[in-house]
This record gives sequence, C-alpha cells and structure tokens, in this order.
Amino acid sequence: MKFEDYKKKTNQELSEELKKLMKEKFDLRMQRGSGLNPKPHLFSVNKKNIARVKTILSENKKNGK
Repeated sequence: MKFEDYKKKTNQELSEELKKLMKEKFDLRMQRGSGLNPKPHLFSVNKKNIARVKTILSENKKNGK
C-alpha cells in the first residue's frame, strides 16, 4: 500500500494494519525457518509498510489527532 493510502486511514485502522503487518512478518520468518522459501522481496515490502504505518502514527500523535 502507498503512503497516501495509509494517510487516509484513522489511527485505529492504522493500529489494526500494524498488527496485521507484524503477524505477516512473523509468518514470513516462520516459513523461512521451516524450510519453505517465501519470495525474498516480501520481507522488504513488509518492512517498508510497517515503517510507513509507524511514521503516520507518530505524526498523528505529534499533531494531536
């Protein structure tokens, strides 16, 4: 998802999205550990999406939203 799409969401929606992304990150790590080979680019895509959500949440916190 793009940064602009995340900006349109509320804090609660962003928190839920963050939980979903963290679970996805965990699942990817478990797949790699169990011998399955998930697509390597998914790790970086997931990491960037987590950073986007955290950035927006911190901006909203600073701005009092």
